[in-house]
Amino acid sequence: MDHNEISWQDVLFEGFEVLVTAAVHTACGLAVRLRGRSETGSCPACGRASRRVHDRYERRLQDLPLAGRAVRIVLAVRRFVCVDAACVQRTFAEQIPDLTSPYARSTDRLGALLDQVALALAGRAGARMATVLGLTAGRMGLLNRIRRMPDPVSATPQVLGVDDFATRRGHTYATVLTDSETHRVIDVLPGRDAAPLAQWLTVHPGIEVICRDRAGAYADGARDGAPDARQVADRFHLWQNLGQAVEKCVVAHRACLAAPQAAGNAAAPPRPGPSEVSAHGNGLLAARLRAHHALVHGLLDDGMGIRAIARHLGWGRHTVQRYARADTWQQVSTGRHHRGSSLDAHHTYLARRITETDGRVTLTDLHRELAGQGWTGAYSTLRDWAVRRLDHHSRRPPRPAPALRPPSVRQVTGWLTRRPSTLTEDEHQLLKTVLDTCPELTTAHRLIRDFGDMVTQQTGVLLPAWIKDATGADLPGLSGFARGLLGDLDAVTAGLTLHWSSGGTEGAVNRIKKIKRQLYGRAEFELLRKLILLQ
Repeated sequence: MDHNEISWQDVLFEGFEVLVTAAVHTACGLAVRLRGRSETGSCPACGRASRRVHDRYERRLQDLPLAGRAVRIVLAVRRFVCVDAACVQRTFAEQIPDLTSPYARSTDRLGALLDQVALALAGRAGARMATVLGLTAGRMGLLNRIRRMPDPVSATPQVLGVDDFATRRGHTYATVLTDSETHRVIDVLPGRDAAPLAQWLTVHPGIEVICRDRAGAYADGARDGAPDARQVADRFHLWQNLGQAVEKCVVAHRACLAAPQAAGNAAAPPRPGPSEVSAHGNGLLAARLRAHHALVHGLLDDGMGIRAIARHLGWGRHTVQRYARADTWQQVSTGRHHRGSSLDAHHTYLARRITETDGRVTLTDLHRELAGQGWTGAYSTLRDWAVRRLDHHSRRPPRPAPALRPPSVRQVTGWLTRRPSTLTEDEHQLLKTVLDTCPELTTAHRLIRDFGDMVTQQTGVLLPAWIKDATGADLPGLSGFARGLLGDLDAVTAGLTLHWSSGGTEGAVNRIKKIKRQLYGRAEFELLRKLILLQ
């Protein structure tokens, strides 16, 4: 064969101890014949070199595709006889370093590519991607590659994160362990009981801090396996437990939620008149200005300052100043200007036509007449003008204000547990109305804010006083939550004091959910564990 015809094969296998003896184009791709350069082979058991050839055979391997065409290697392999009579390996097959492995049907470099495809896409999806790349790989072959991969070696962390995840929700669970400093998954344990965690901690000594949720099994396992480690209750789970307790408290006082309904209807502002509409654009804006003006001046009368009101309502300081400086709500500047209407030039004609017909002319006739005069406005514009004119002249009674629905338990729970800065102005007003009618929820609101300050400012030293205050309030849900903290006081105090949390572990759990969906939720524990550790 001409040298120019096989030069690309020499480049393809450059760096390997092989010689290209032939290269043939076939219907299936490219077939390349190789043989080893070395005259000796090294015994895999004793390592001694041998020149004694026992026999020869051909080995067929799949290699990386070339220009979109599959590459098949036919390798001439020699079987050597070990020269050490005491060696347990009597004969051994020749291996090409960095190119072949025992019993493999693909080259090492192709195997590395298939390993990455298997880790990224697993079974069926990985097999489809391999076909697109010009490779031959079945879904079970890719999964078996994952099973054969060794576990990554991880050093024992100083700060360990522990959390559970569902392999089958409601039926089977597992435990994930992470390094809280690097947020890397270091192991996955079957079940969520205390025994597997305690055993793992015993085998891996040296852990100083364990971040966990408030599950009793993890607390017992950490205490048995690492008694000297400091346990830290996660702040997210603490706030989640508080939210559940607050919901129970609101349910117990849900009768108070209907009380603001009657008061709200009694204090509902009257339907805005034409002066209000013209000054502030529409009735909804006027009603909102009136309510905000009354709210700000009510807080001022209670002795609160401008900055305190701004922090309480979550508004800007200049917004509160604008309401505070206005004696009446009509004096509040909205920064908007009336743009006028295309009907302004036709008001005289419309008034004359209505007077001539004693109000019996229809809007359809007026719209047709105005269109004849060159007005291009819509019928709805004329209709809205007529509605405002009727309200102005009191030709029909004002529309009754729609009945306000009382807030739900979930809404009130959200208002109580969310940051005040995230509440809208209307939600602030509704929450204030609920608290004014229910002293118990007012006490609960104060306790929730105090606990939230401990979470955000990490002032766990105040926890015993808060527990005493909450248990003395005798509120459904909240008092029980406070008493429950006593059973895990050290871990909760550490969670409200140290900066460590289970945030990285929660992120690992979210990634595990993606891996479960990738495997259609049908992977056994060992395969799932391999993918979690290796991805």
